[in-house]
Amino acid sequence: MSKFNELLKASFKSNDTEEWLDMHFTRPIGLVFALIWKRLGVHPNVITVISIFLGIAAGYMFYFTDLQHNILGVVLLMFANFCDSTDGQLARLTGQKTLVGRVLDGFSGDVWFFAIYVAISLRLEFQIIPGTDIHWGIWIWVLVFLSGFMSHSPQSSLADYYRQIHLYFLKGKEGSELDNYAQQRAIYESLPKKGSILARIFYKNYANYCKSQEKRTPQFQRLNAKIMQAYPNPEDIPSDIKEKFLLGSRPLMMYTNILTFNIRAICIYITCLLNCPWIYLIIEITLLNIIYIYMHKKHESLCRELLKLEF
Repeated sequence: MSKFNELLKASFKSNDTEEWLDMHFTRPIGLVFALIWKRLGVHPNVITVISIFLGIAAGYMFYFTDLQHNILGVVLLMFANFCDSTDGQLARLTGQKTLVGRVLDGFSGDVWFFAIYVAISLRLEFQIIPGTDIHWGIWIWVLVFLSGFMSHSPQSSLADYYRQIHLYFLKGKEGSELDNYAQQRAIYESLPKKGSILARIFYKNYANYCKSQEKRTPQFQRLNAKIMQAYPNPEDIPSDIKEKFLLGSRPLMMYTNILTFNIRAICIYITCLLNCPWIYLIIEITLLNIIYIYMHKKHESLCRELLKLEF
């Protein structure tokens, strides 16, 4: 049991960035699965692919309005999330961490929610808008577009970016998955045009993903450039600079957690089980966007203040 607890603690990225629900529920279950898959010699990316099919199946179940299908949808999405936890833990246990695995991991979550948004749209399209005698029709697709593409996507990508920045200052380059556009674009351009089609597509898309994160964080980009100029080796960054950043960044980790999986999933579970999934979309557009804007403003303000330091 003590060995299991040691492995569990080792699987946490950091106490700052881990959610309570993950630490006490998702991660322990994920670790049990990871140990089983490790014994069977299964590659982490295979687990990620399994999670994609589970997430799509969950979305399909949320298309129906009856309780049985929706309960099954909840169970399937929970197991997709266990797999999502398992693949990362298995990668760390076996030393099979790769950039492709990390990006595939993020892609899997996008597929789950795409399936869920489509299912909710089809579920509500011919239903009556509450308080009216009008069918949702095309308006549910508009609501899903605002919720999924205009809200969920930027929220989750920036939340992930802020987590990786925090881990970079907390644990250094080895403990973070912080990447940048220039680096990934250089890899893309170094690949031969013949025989590397998939790799070029992968790195081009990942470089653009990094670019979108960087465009929304101008103050951090200035701070990072200043730090890199003063300390080309990240290990040489003085501890007082790291601590000042972490002191301001640590409270924001709560908001990054809200904007990732668990809160969204709980909202989906409740609203689908109560047969009012449109409420989830409204929460996404309103409450979660307010949190996103606040988180972004506070992080940029933190970086602006640190830019005033002499180093």
